[in-house]
Amino acid sequence: MSAINYDLKKIRGVVFDIDGVLSPSTIPASAEGEPLRMVNIKDGYALQLAVKCGLGIAIITGAVSRGVENRYRALGITDIYTGASRKVEPLTAWIGARGFAPDEVAYVGDDVPDYEPMQCVGLKVAPADACIDIKEIADYISPVNGGYGVGRDLLEQILRARGQWLTHENAFGW
Repeated sequence: MSAINYDLKKIRGVVFDIDGVLSPSTIPASAEGEPLRMVNIKDGYALQLAVKCGLGIAIITGAVSRGVENRYRALGITDIYTGASRKVEPLTAWIGARGFAPDEVAYVGDDVPDYEPMQCVGLKVAPADACIDIKEIADYISPVNGGYGVGRDLLEQILRARGQWLTHENAFGW
């Protein structure tokens, strides 16, 4: 049974922010000043399985990082929008291009730039350490902090609701 009070069977697409959601809010920098993002392996497993199960997955981030693009493309995600200073435009374009209704989409965000796009979807999700403004509009606040399994938490619940978690033919591999 899901901890999320939403009909997860209707979710066809999930959008993730990166910093503070799929990576922790604190980011080390290289000697050259390039941000280095930590990734969560269990998030990665759930993301690649969600793609194989037919869920639409998108990344929308203000960051511009070849490392971010490489990481998520390697998991099978093709809809990656970087350098998004305003996230509503790529979100609404993605929803339209995919033919989703807003209530078929979940958005996971943690900070003020995610506030506006979260208003455009049916299921608003926040990590435990999201800012107060995001928590106030979230339909579900994950028990874990950003970068420590928020993606896995949400995707596992969606895939379980769809009957695909331990039953999909690709469930036991990468």
